[in-house]
Amino acid sequence: MGKPLFFQIVEKPVSSSIIGLCCAVWVYFQKKNVGYGDVGMSYEAVVAEGQYWRVLTSTFSHISVLHLVFNMSTLWSLGIVESLGQIGLGIQYYLHYTLLLIVLSSFLVMGMYHLLIHRFKLEFYKRVTAVGYSCVVFGWMTILAAKQPSSKLDLFGLLSLPINFAPFESLVFTSIIVPQASFLGHLSGIVVGYSIAWGLVQGMDNYWSITLSGWILMAFVMSMKRTGSFEMTFLQVEPVVDPLLPSVGLTASNSPNAQNGTTAQGFEMV
Repeated sequence: MGKPLFFQIVEKPVSSSIIGLCCAVWVYFQKKNVGYGDVGMSYEAVVAEGQYWRVLTSTFSHISVLHLVFNMSTLWSLGIVESLGQIGLGIQYYLHYTLLLIVLSSFLVMGMYHLLIHRFKLEFYKRVTAVGYSCVVFGWMTILAAKQPSSKLDLFGLLSLPINFAPFESLVFTSIIVPQASFLGHLSGIVVGYSIAWGLVQGMDNYWSITLSGWILMAFVMSMKRTGSFEMTFLQVEPVVDPLLPSVGLTASNSPNAQNGTTAQGFEMV
């Protein structure tokens, strides 16, 4: 018999907190009819318009139930990292490098879009809008595969994958089953994950984590102040859009797709 849920949550405090946050954000968005265009990350919004706050809002946002369940189920299985302090992982390592995965994978996605837009003239990628925690999930899947190759990854409690093949198996699986899954987003998580696991990116400790968190918070607030607004009781995003350009994504209040839970061209789940 497995451990009671309470004890599993205690063993995975960071993963449990992130799962709770993502679920709460999803419920809030459903109640307020927030669309992916309001919080998602696109090249045009982030790079061209300087809406850097979207790096964070897109990471913790999910639009469909399937998307949320897949990411959170996988994240729960990967929470084993928090109890592997004996091999150099553990809770602190998990916290430090989760922060780094969010930042670096987002930068890498934007870099790939930049290359596709300016080198290969694929203008479509200017307005591709991505949401989801999958970049981080694929990053941790990759780190665990490199650090603990004998582990297994349980998906939905039904499917068990050898962890050493899980990143690429999941990359192919999600691309086939969910056509709108972001191949580039998932691939960026894998690339950053291997960079961390192989020691190409290292040195994260409490000092650098706090420093990086401070810079992220400053960029979030400053870009929000410049391109949108904070309104309490909660954060209300008011995107600034050039009327001469096509709009990025969908708005929550006017889009029937956002209200009905359907998707449109230019949307990717990561």
